Amino acid sequence: MEQLIFAENHIQVYYNPQEEWLYVKWLGLQTNTSVMAGFEKVLEYLKAHQCTKVLNNSLLMDGIWSAAARWVANNWFPRLHAAGPIWFVWIYAPDGLSQLSITKTLSLMAPENIKFIKIFHELPSAQQWLRTI
Repeated sequence: MEQLIFAENHIQVYYNPQEEWLYVKWLGLQTNTSVMAGFEKVLEYLKAHQCTKVLNNSLLMDGIWSAAARWVANNWFPRLHAAGPIWFVWIYAPDGLSQLSITKTLSLMAPENIKFIKIFHELPSAQQWLRTI
């Protein structure tokens, strides 16, 4: 059973103690500021709950946040992986502008960080894969 541990207009963060992962749900129009603040909350709760898995759902995400892509790739992801080997499953946004921002983030990432990321286009497959690791 997922427990809501943080919510704002643009993001919801849940902890699933049975699966031992954070479930992050991005909501609506995102900005560079909302993306950066949201990812900071994810890292905070990941450490607080000592999770090694993140299920990052961008299906309801809209908007372009490509200016934050470099920060996510080169600042946030290295700090995420410094906390330990953490698997990050990213469900791609169907919104074209958000897809561009996600793709830009991934293209800027260092190889040692990208090997812990898996991309999906729908939730059930992402959940199933994450349960296998």
